[in-house]
Amino acid sequence: MLNRIVELLEDRKIFVRQRISHETKIIARLVYHAGLSYWKTSAIIGNLEPFSYEALRKWYKRCVAFFCSQRKLRLVVAVDETKVKWEGRQIYIWNAIDIEDHVALVVYVSVSRTSFDALYFMKLVLNTCENKLFILVDGGPWYRWAFQQLGLEWEHQTFGEQNHIEQWYNQYKGRLKRFWKRFPYHSSLSSICQWSTAWIGLYNLLLEVS
Repeated sequence: MLNRIVELLEDRKIFVRQRISHETKIIARLVYHAGLSYWKTSAIIGNLEPFSYEALRKWYKRCVAFFCSQRKLRLVVAVDETKVKWEGRQIYIWNAIDIEDHVALVVYVSVSRTSFDALYFMKLVLNTCENKLFILVDGGPWYRWAFQQLGLEWEHQTFGEQNHIEQWYNQYKGRLKRFWKRFPYHSSLSSICQWSTAWIGLYNLLLEVS
């Protein structure tokens, strides 16, 4: 798997400078992705090739480059959102999963959970599709108006295939527990969105090479 990720890095020209090998960068990113902090990861993996935690932070943000859902025909997509803590308040992380290949299509961060948020989010989802896809949703009333506006067919589903997105959120929230169940102090909405996009980028990459 490591060799395959290195090949993808080189093919996509993710990194230009070569002071630190691609192998070390990938190992460090995977270890951070699994739950260690930037500092601990740089202290442990840096024994191979010394690098700073700030360098690792920048490498991880480059995972955004892996998050490039191609526009294509999609049959069924599951959509959902979850609450997370930010600066003493709740924010919402919206996501869509292609049921066929389990790839995460969109991440959207909002401070509210309204029909207008749902409409904006679903437009982002549709940008990854060449067709009017069928939607699985876990009953949120804010979706219905958005689906009607966009002419989408949908079905309320709590179990079965919808569990793919529940499993994704379990992994996402499991990673957030390393932040003491909230995002770090002084995080901005844009940085949360960027971190979440990078997280999904590596998540999708691991699906691709597994």
